[in-house]
Amino acid sequence: QVQLVESGGGLVQAGGSLRLSCAASGRTFSSYAMGWFRQAPGKEREFVAAISRSGGRIYSADVVKGRFTFSRDNAKNTVYLQMNSLKPEDTAVYYCAAGARLGQSTSGYDYWGQGTQVTVSS
Repeated sequence: QVQLVESGGGLVQAGGSLRLSCAASGRTFSSYAMGWFRQAPGKEREFVAAISRSGGRIYSADVVKGRFTFSRDNAKNTVYLQMNSLKPEDTAVYYCAAGARLGQSTSGYDYWGQGTQVTVSS
């Protein structure tokens, strides 16, 4: 089992920045690929970014490329999502997830955090 706890969400104006963190406990953190997903009201959960176990491979959704940076610190059992140039359409609940394989589908992840709200005002 892996427990994931997100933090760092909040309210920010368009153009601003936030840094999300996801702390993991339980089984060996470095054994898992990690992902960030988000879900806006009335919409399906969508892929934001994923990072391999070592951090050597990172994939990002086109809508966040150049604005969001995904990183991990295996010594701290934590992943980070640095979000810059935020837009109102980035407003959503953001979830981190852990899985055996690096991927962009929610079905590929076995463990999920509770989510953290990000609201971007115009």
